[in-house]
Amino acid sequence: MSEPVWVPFSILEPFVVDVFKSIGVPQVDAETCMDVLLDADRKGLDTHGVNRLKPVYYDRVLNGLQKPVTELDVIREGPTTAVVDANNGMGMVASHYSMMTAISKAKEYGMGMVAVRNSTHYGIAGYYAEMASKQGLIGMTGTNARPSIAPTFGVEPMLGTNPMTFSFPTDEAFPFTLDCATSIIQRGKVEVSARAHKPLPEGLVIDNRGEYMTDPEKTLTSLLSGEAALLPLGGAGEETGGYKGYGYATVVEILSAALQQGYFLRAVNGVNLGHFFIAINVEAFTELDAFKHSTGSILRELRSARKVPSEPRIYTAGEKEYLTSLERNIKGVPVTSGVQSELLAIRDEQNLDYLFPFE
Repeated sequence: MSEPVWVPFSILEPFVVDVFKSIGVPQVDAETCMDVLLDADRKGLDTHGVNRLKPVYYDRVLNGLQKPVTELDVIREGPTTAVVDANNGMGMVASHYSMMTAISKAKEYGMGMVAVRNSTHYGIAGYYAEMASKQGLIGMTGTNARPSIAPTFGVEPMLGTNPMTFSFPTDEAFPFTLDCATSIIQRGKVEVSARAHKPLPEGLVIDNRGEYMTDPEKTLTSLLSGEAALLPLGGAGEETGGYKGYGYATVVEILSAALQQGYFLRAVNGVNLGHFFIAINVEAFTELDAFKHSTGSILRELRSARKVPSEPRIYTAGEKEYLTSLERNIKGVPVTSGVQSELLAIRDEQNLDYLFPFE
């Protein structure tokens, strides 16, 4: 298999904007969608970056599964809360609006929360949590998704990978951002393994007989048909704490469906998703600089702990992504052969005038 080719952001940013515009997404919304998508690549979260442009967004819009123009209806609103119906528009646009609303409310009243229904895939959750931390607030978000996680002792996919995500401002060059699925791995990593024809480790996915699956191509097919399921954080059963991941995934499902009276579990099919966004004003509790220093001190002390001899150092959440972004801002995005073909196909279908380094 050929090595990935590095494509600079100076090419990918306008290209992705033009792709979204070509399928009917308005200019400002297209820029928002691009920013979320490429933020994943910038941080090294390639499972949610440009490799999802075609199968998740481009194809779904062209197939009529989601709308390119996002019409947002505020169903209910109070001083610190709101419920938004996204009408199956662009999830990234609905989410950007909703976190901005939560931030505005938090700045005025101390806290803000917005619940969203009838939305679509919103990209990396950490993007929205960091919208708050960049403004000196604490950000939290989560979303439900198409069923892929089995409950403990179950084999049927019932819950989405349902990330529970936090971002805290610090006195360091980067925030503390924890953006994790509540499964051991998410579907995107199975997709990456399938593209690379690389087997999955045992203990991540089970079939409907409770046996581990390692073939990524078969796993993707079986996940879609409901004949396989991702395991929650902690793995199968209770001995290694699988009930903890199962429980946290359920928390996210409730906050993504019950407050906004949206779809849940088996009824979620890639659209009609629910999200929630929370912003907390640090200065309602303490001085922002003091909070940043305390948070930074916690992280620095953690990184100074005694470590195993085989590892060079200890990291804290968000640090690896920050270090990766420093490199990728210079080098660009590593684009695999499969994604190269997809980008060329989109370009040619939409008659866009771009030349890529891999041609």
